[in-house]
Amino acid sequence: MSSQTPAKRSGRSVDTARIGSGLKLLAVLVGLMWLSEVIDAATNGSLDQYGIISREPRGLIGILTAPFLHLGFGHLISNTLPLVTLGAIIAISGAARLFAVTAIVVVIGGFGTWLISPPNTITIGASGLVFGYASYLIVRGLFNRRLGQVLVGIVVIMVWGSALLGGLLPQDGISWQGHLFGGIAGVLAAWVLADDKPGAKQGARQRAK
Repeated sequence: MSSQTPAKRSGRSVDTARIGSGLKLLAVLVGLMWLSEVIDAATNGSLDQYGIISREPRGLIGILTAPFLHLGFGHLISNTLPLVTLGAIIAISGAARLFAVTAIVVVIGGFGTWLISPPNTITIGASGLVFGYASYLIVRGLFNRRLGQVLVGIVVIMVWGSALLGGLLPQDGISWQGHLFGGIAGVLAAWVLADDKPGAKQGARQRAK
């Protein structure tokens, strides 16, 4: 009995630490978005110029900065709720997983937005990241072959499915390009980070030894 108790406590401790690290990273990401908007509001929108400027070399920096910039607090608030909700589900797998998904979505989604957005436009906002998180959660269970994750994906579709489809329709002032490539990048992240890839299986066997 005594030899099993520490192992169980250790397992719970590891799970708690992993979840905690993921939620802390999510809090940092969201905190940076709010801090950026406070600074932007105080400086009359001076930060918005650092968004994604389509097909302009100087606009490439926006791939990294655009998700943290918003067109006012209303825009930020509308992105914060789904971002926190979807991000928290990913954060359960730890900070490393949340960081990897975020990095793939930001870079791939941002580059696609930079590549096909209309000329002379600046794209800002975290909605592309929201689409990336959503598509990652929708398809990851298919790649990992885990029923629980498939069920989570179904819930995501039920809750946000109509909004996700609506965000892909061309609308004035809305970057469907950012939504589209954010979603594509989320699917790519699910494939790249899949547990059932041969390399992942081999690594798991080596750790088990």
